[in-house]
Amino acid sequence: SQNERQKAVVDAFLHAWAGYRKFAWGHDELKPLTRSFSEWFGLGLTLIDALDTMWILGLKKEFQEARKWVSRKLRFQKDVDVNLFESTIRILGGLLSAFHLSGDVLFLTKAWRGPPALLWLSATGCVGALGFVIRADSYYEYLLKQWIQGGKKESQLLEDYLEAVDGIRKHLLAKSEPRKLTFVGELNHGRFSAKMDHLVCFLPGTLALGAHHGLPAEHMELAQALMDTCYQMYRQMETGLSPEIAHFNLHHTKAVKDVQVKAADRHNLLRPETVESLFYLYRLTGDRKYQDWGWEILHSFNTYTRVSPPVSPGPQCPALGGRVFWGGGGGASGWQPSRGPSQHCDAVASALEQVPSGGYSSISNVQDPRHPQPRDKMESFFLGETLKYLYLLFSDDPDLLSLDTYVFNTEAHPLPIWAPS
Repeated sequence: SQNERQKAVVDAFLHAWAGYRKFAWGHDELKPLTRSFSEWFGLGLTLIDALDTMWILGLKKEFQEARKWVSRKLRFQKDVDVNLFESTIRILGGLLSAFHLSGDVLFLTKAWRGPPALLWLSATGCVGALGFVIRADSYYEYLLKQWIQGGKKESQLLEDYLEAVDGIRKHLLAKSEPRKLTFVGELNHGRFSAKMDHLVCFLPGTLALGAHHGLPAEHMELAQALMDTCYQMYRQMETGLSPEIAHFNLHHTKAVKDVQVKAADRHNLLRPETVESLFYLYRLTGDRKYQDWGWEILHSFNTYTRVSPPVSPGPQCPALGGRVFWGGGGGASGWQPSRGPSQHCDAVASALEQVPSGGYSSISNVQDPRHPQPRDKMESFFLGETLKYLYLLFSDDPDLLSLDTYVFNTEAHPLPIWAPS
């Protein structure tokens, strides 16, 4: 049975899903503030990304409704530009994971038929460039995970992974001031930059997974140190949400915080990397502080990024269908648009012209809890990754998607480790 924290994740998922279902059904992404949608591939990206999350959370009704859409509406014969990497990890990964978890061959059939159409419609139509864009973090992650999934037989993958970790340790690690936080910086033309993207917070989980599968214990030590840093990227922000990019203070100054943020970097896109690593660290150490940190992050998401649906305006304005509310409380009051006194129903009506849909929205400023500046975009990975990892983090069942049975692709879609042939 689900514990209270898992139930809170289910509530968050259903809130996000309700907005998507009502205003973006079958489209790629929800725009929760304007009650509309955006397209990237035109393949129902959020729906497919969320299939296995619904299965894991036990949302069978929602899963079956999404399955019906996949069966009847998902078609790959589209004349659009497609990012091959993103479509593979999200669409193909989502379909294959849904198949492995549910056993429903529909998803396997769709996955089998889909990839050729993602590349080209026909030989005569193949004109121009085919872009293959892959993030470096996923490459290093996959060195380890492909080695694990393949039965630990491909030694070259392991050697490359170990070499990469060794390079990080030798050239990219530094400690901040005043808390001595270990972080992974960057080298630009030989010069060290104390800059770390939130994306790097996948690394603690990957290092911990490697240690679990027999790699050096020092990898786990580094994982725990980096996990502390990623948590502080949330903790030291006024909203409790991490910026997209952090810069670390290296000098003995009067600076109170280790984590510094530039104006262009202070947005939050509902990314999963930190809660992903929290899941691995809790699953592999049993230290409940990682669950508590994840609980804080979920609370901050609910407070500053949750877009609430309209509620009754009361008897004073009977012709109106609701009022505008933002956030989940606990500090978000400064973000609520003016609702006006009840006698001014025209002000309420004006607000209702932009009634939000439900869902969660990326924000532009993690340092301003009164005005976090919502961006009107709910990324598909919020349902496909962030909420999934939070649900798994709050589980005390080590057999729920055991790390000895499954590997998660870079979009959090669990795929089985191959049995020895």
